[in-house]
Amino acid sequence: MSIILKERKGEYKRKTLETEIEVKIDLDGKGINNLQTEIYFLNHILALFTCHGLFDLEVKARGDLEVDYHHTVEDIGICLGEAIKKALQDKKGIKRYGFTILPMDESLVQVALDLSGRGQLVYKVQFEQERVGSFEVNLVEEFFRGLSFHAGITLHINLLYGKNSHHIIEAIFKAFGRVLNEATRKDDRLNDVFSTKGIID
Repeated sequence: MSIILKERKGEYKRKTLETEIEVKIDLDGKGINNLQTEIYFLNHILALFTCHGLFDLEVKARGDLEVDYHHTVEDIGICLGEAIKKALQDKKGIKRYGFTILPMDESLVQVALDLSGRGQLVYKVQFEQERVGSFEVNLVEEFFRGLSFHAGITLHINLLYGKNSHHIIEAIFKAFGRVLNEATRKDDRLNDVFSTKGIID
């Protein structure tokens, strides 16, 4: 018999002189999204994350896009990280770890994570192009740095090979959705947190 889950939803709001952002996530959703970031490529890759992770996600964001996309992308990562942390609650009974190798046409990406409570990002990705449309590819790392540190996730993202920047980024966000979904699932054999310390922190 499966464990009946409490609602695992998280919400976080952040307002600065540079951005105003609201994020809501349901870890036990169906892949439904409502994404209003004013950055169309970011909407696209966040939709991939929700679809492949089966999370319901709502993002409303306004930022100083006349400067560049940096503040908005980074702050959305921060807010999503905080919302994930709230949704995870006490982490009792979850598998904690996730790992996948995911192809996207000529590109192959490896993503692994531990819901350790200790934010850490190891990011080994090199792009041949600087932009996808108007989106600077180096913002992907900034997004995941903000997310991992604020969610308390140890996250490793490695590009095994690939040339097309669009394909690489798509693969990263799909893979992250899959591994986060895996790590947040309940295991009926676990009654407490998955740690010999008795705490995940």
